[in-house]
Amino acid sequence: MFKRLLRGAVWSRQDRPAWIDIPELTSRLAAGDPILLIDVRQPDEYASSETTSSPGHLPGAINVPLGTIPERAAELARREQPIVLVCKTDRRSARAATELAARGLRNIAVLRGGTDAWHQQGLPLE
Repeated sequence: MFKRLLRGAVWSRQDRPAWIDIPELTSRLAAGDPILLIDVRQPDEYASSETTSSPGHLPGAINVPLGTIPERAAELARREQPIVLVCKTDRRSARAATELAARGLRNIAVLRGGTDAWHQQGLPLE
């Protein structure tokens, strides 16, 4: 199931993150695939607010700040779901993917372009 779920993700090497594009992610989410969306930005960036420059987060995403990824890796692994990591662009989420892979997690992808690209395509944010 994991291979099918992330079939559009581009795997470069075992130790590097996979990348998933917005159309593939939206297709998988619309199909009801059990993806764990993790936003690795700081809580104030994750939150949608008129007082922040951030337009919010992807619907259904949970906030696990990048700095907490190492200590939460085991918890995330227990969820036994494919993970898509998100940040503002994709730099922090790529670092988070590398951290999780180093701790043995697989079936991880990074959303190419992050919330900026999602927002630019007119897709909803919470």
